Amino acid sequence: MYRILIEVVEVRGKCALGYKVGDRIIVDGFYLDPKNNNTRICIHALTSMTSLLSPFIHGVSARLLGIGEHDDEGYLQCPDPGKPYTCGGTVVFRVKRLEKMKD
Repeated sequence: MYRILIEVVEVRGKCALGYKVGDRIIVDGFYLDPKNNNTRICIHALTSMTSLLSPFIHGVSARLLGIGEHDDEGYLQCPDPGKPYTCGGTVVFRVKRLEKMKD
């Protein structure tokens, strides 16, 4: 199992939670430790990522998952389509595999 960095790389429209480029979330295996994160965590964005984050955390290649061109880095996005459909906007996140966690 790996530690994962989730970083905001683009905001299209206005994020309802206020994400800005550079905001980061660290996932330690199955855990989100508030001490390791500099931003709040949007439940809508996180929920949309979990089906791909789980295998990525376990070492499956981002390329194999269809979310990137490299094994240890991929891209996911928030499900909010933004204007004209909602008052919000979508956020694009880079997910990057960091160090392997100790068993």
